[in-house]
Amino acid sequence: MTLIATRPDPGQARPYTFPGLQRVTVAGGTVIGAHLPGQALASAMLLLDAGAAREPAGREGTATVLAKSLEEGTAERDSAAYAIALESLGAEFSPGVDWDTFRVNVSAPVPQLLGAVRLAAEAVRTPRLDPADVTRVRDDEVTALRMDWAQPGPRADAALRADLFGAAERFGRPMHGDPASVAAVEVDDVLAFHQAWLRRPGVLLVAGDLGTLDLEALGEAAFAGTGGEALVPEPPLGVPVRAERRIILVDRPGSVQSTLRIGHRAPERATPDFVAMTLAATVLGGAFTSRLNHLIREVKGYSYGIRGAYAMSRRFGRFEVAAGVQTAVTVPAIVDTLGEIARTEQTGVTEDELAVARSWRAGQLSVEMQTPGSIVGALSTLVVHGLPDDYYATLRRQYLETTLAEVSAAARAHLRPNGLTLVIEGDAAVIRDELVAAELGEVVDSEI
Repeated sequence: MTLIATRPDPGQARPYTFPGLQRVTVAGGTVIGAHLPGQALASAMLLLDAGAAREPAGREGTATVLAKSLEEGTAERDSAAYAIALESLGAEFSPGVDWDTFRVNVSAPVPQLLGAVRLAAEAVRTPRLDPADVTRVRDDEVTALRMDWAQPGPRADAALRADLFGAAERFGRPMHGDPASVAAVEVDDVLAFHQAWLRRPGVLLVAGDLGTLDLEALGEAAFAGTGGEALVPEPPLGVPVRAERRIILVDRPGSVQSTLRIGHRAPERATPDFVAMTLAATVLGGAFTSRLNHLIREVKGYSYGIRGAYAMSRRFGRFEVAAGVQTAVTVPAIVDTLGEIARTEQTGVTEDELAVARSWRAGQLSVEMQTPGSIVGALSTLVVHGLPDDYYATLRRQYLETTLAEVSAAARAHLRPNGLTLVIEGDAAVIRDELVAAELGEVVDSEI
């Protein structure tokens, strides 16, 4: 008996409206609120221009250690008392770091949000930062990174980043550091980072029922005791791409699988081509039904899955394909992957493929914007990347209305199959000769 699978046609997109926004300036900072009428839970995010890009050379991971140390208590309360204060409000507190920002998220029932923001500000502005606590947090982070780096993937990621952005540059190093750089972080480094970057007001983002939330009071709580001028964002890095491919081998002796990381630099998040690029990448490798996943997983059986997408920050972006394949089929998998990238760059996408990508992206956007926390995350994108207040109100429509010609043009402009860096983490003794014989590009050994 033969089974024939027929994909269902995409359905009609349901209407979606992004919440209305309110802005107030208070105590040297800005509060941006998204109105969610009747919502019993509220979320807030204190957004500070203190991301990983501001860490000193050789101390990558400092901001991450600081973020995790904020939960160890404040000048007024030890860690137990601080945890009890949060729990008494039904609040959740979650600090984190990305390339561009230091983010402190807090959520609570609407009547308790003001108290929760006060507690979050207390941790951010006046953390305890006891040397013993900071040292323990750092050592725990080093242990976690060592365990992570013992697995396939992190070394390949680091090798690709170093090649694309330069090993000596901050963007050429892992965002959260590596075991060696985090181990080098001293208590004084954490104290200095806090003093330099976390005492500025920043931006407070709020999502909840604004009919019962006082944005000015929230801003006063978030920005109390702060000072300093707002920082001017640095310009984008540009998109230099080599004219020829490079293959980097990360040796993992005895490995039965090769971990692939294939990519090149791309524009920053604010690029006008974002929607068209995203749709093109969705067709190529951004969904289970993508060209790459269909060929490499479904047709050839080389992998359990392969993904390709653009990752973008305020100053840079990159296109990347990631997969794990059987060692014996490493080179055929790479050849087929390069072929799909080149085909998409040269001929664009089809109307049928684009219809699926449009529907999926628009539907995903609607699904993602269902909670106060997700709305706050969307507001942070507006602030960090300088996007207009009506961005999300029009983004879904852009996904649905961007034309085939625009998407294919974006593929031609932003996919560079001949300038890719190919990182293969696997058994070099087994795969090197076949890689060289395939003449896909210069083969070099990784120093990572």
